[in-house]
Amino acid sequence: MYRFLISRRWLTYLGLAVVFAIACVLLSRWQMARLDEAKANVDLVTRNYDAPPVPFAQAAPEFASLPSDSEWKQVALHGSYDTAQTRVVRNRPNSGQPGYEVVVPFRVDSGQTVIVDRGWLPIGNKEAGRPDSIPAPPSGEATVVVRLRPSEPALDRGAPDGQLASIDLPAYAQQLPYPVLTGAYGMLASENPAPAQPAPASLPKPAPDEGMHLSYALQWLAFAVLMFIGFGYAARQQARNDAIDAAAEAAEAPDASPSEVAEAVARAARFAPRRKRRPTAEDEEDAILDAQGFH
Repeated sequence: MYRFLISRRWLTYLGLAVVFAIACVLLSRWQMARLDEAKANVDLVTRNYDAPPVPFAQAAPEFASLPSDSEWKQVALHGSYDTAQTRVVRNRPNSGQPGYEVVVPFRVDSGQTVIVDRGWLPIGNKEAGRPDSIPAPPSGEATVVVRLRPSEPALDRGAPDGQLASIDLPAYAQQLPYPVLTGAYGMLASENPAPAQPAPASLPKPAPDEGMHLSYALQWLAFAVLMFIGFGYAARQQARNDAIDAAAEAAEAPDASPSEVAEAVARAARFAPRRKRRPTAEDEEDAILDAQGFH
């Protein structure tokens, strides 16, 4: 009945189904790997974001080369800002609004310099492509607490004078007259003393979102199963059509015996949908009595 499955055409169909299922499983595993990454990022933010700040002397190597498990760690810095070397980073949306971020070099007491992202500014109304004003940081000595963030990749686009396309620390360092630690920068958490002008808006804490990766992984597995269900349904339909054709040929064959015709018809009947049994008269009487409360 299903001998056609060993034909070249159906073996090809089966091979394609297997390849498709393997691809679905691999995509499911890829989504699970992305889920693991998302969970690791959530755990990292939970562990480091609000942890007590460590002194710069302890975190200085991380500003030079940031380990992945040190991202978002809080670090306390003491020194002064170099306001003259302030830059504005373009195309930095915040809560769905376009704007900029303000980065300023900060020289710590040890003589080393790091970059501090002081926060976000909205787009300006006075001049296109620039904020209306850039609030100055505290003058003189200050104590700031920052959260470590990795240097961003370079973008294949330029920026006007005084602006950066991204927080690409090596590129920023080339514009400065002194060396800067380029492995990480600090996202501002607090400043003391408070600046004379209102500071840029603080950047939001990352939301603990694991994404839709688990749902996508399960969907890919479902696609793999559905492929084999579809293959089985197509095989059954082919077997049904073959049985019907065989029964018709046996009935029309002049030399077919009655037993051969009966056997062919029986094979075709196996694929006929089962009909629901109609209720008998007794069943109907029982239903009427049940409705009237006699049972």
